[in-house]
Amino acid sequence: MNKEAEMKLVSDVPKKRRKTASLDKKTARGGYLFTLPFIIGFIVIYIPVVFESFLYSLTTIERITSGDTYQLLWVGLANYQEALFQDPSYVQILTSGLLQLLFDVPAILVFSLFMAVLLNQKMVGRAAFRAIFFVPVILSTGLISTIDSGNQSLLNYMTDTSTGISTGASNQTGVTEIVNAMDIKYLFSNMKIGSGIADYVVDVINHIYDIVNRSGVQMLIFLAGLQSISPAIYESCNVEGASSWETFWKITFPMISPMILVNLIYTIIDALTSSGNSVMSYINSVYSTQSGQENLSVAMAWIYFAIVIFFVALAAALMSAFVFYQRRD
Repeated sequence: MNKEAEMKLVSDVPKKRRKTASLDKKTARGGYLFTLPFIIGFIVIYIPVVFESFLYSLTTIERITSGDTYQLLWVGLANYQEALFQDPSYVQILTSGLLQLLFDVPAILVFSLFMAVLLNQKMVGRAAFRAIFFVPVILSTGLISTIDSGNQSLLNYMTDTSTGISTGASNQTGVTEIVNAMDIKYLFSNMKIGSGIADYVVDVINHIYDIVNRSGVQMLIFLAGLQSISPAIYESCNVEGASSWETFWKITFPMISPMILVNLIYTIIDALTSSGNSVMSYINSVYSTQSGQENLSVAMAWIYFAIVIFFVALAAALMSAFVFYQRRD
């Protein structure tokens, strides 16, 4: 065998390629590295606190007269039984809070999606309109939120006709009510729409301030999803003669379905854990005002936590079957 043939055989031998991580693996490593401080803090700080809280829910406090010391007595599930079967208000407030959740979540999602679609259109002053609709999210934090949530807030004081500016109008339905149920029922009377839907529409209109107040983050997420859709898809729809209605339901809605899932979970958690939530307020009142009932309030919090996790898991399971993920192959 001559030298040229040997060199050809050597060149034909496949060389070992260096194993290089794919882009998805590199991105995953970057994500884990980014969340590593939170993971460490969760394991070192948060989990011990959660375990101690669960331990408190299974015990009761026996105070020792000498000083402020106390000891914990094991009672098992007695605190949970008292919260569910003996407390006269907890189950009632919990039920009303969950019913309010069924009202809030669809209204917030529909409104935020509707406004995101409008604000995604090309128009003059689009950035200003987006900022205006996000302003309530900023105003709902800090001092404004404290003033608005107080029992004798400045807003309530100024709108009280007995102490503030009198407009001469009747105060029978309250200053925050915009429309009356009878008006909506009269409007829907020829449309064969039931009274339940009319009452729901009335509640949505009368709580429009609260809905707008809690829709800013969802609007931003929907806007990000809408802007990620390729304009070429809409151009092809126009070429094929699809209407705007067909384009929305067959292109836009499936493409932003992952954002709907994210907003659904976010809205449920935000509604169930907000400071103005009736269940959270009741649990805090039991802890702060009823001496010796601290462990009972912890048990109530754990029951509420389990319900929150159940609703989040149920929403994720139901929506995951309808979520469309675009392949980028």
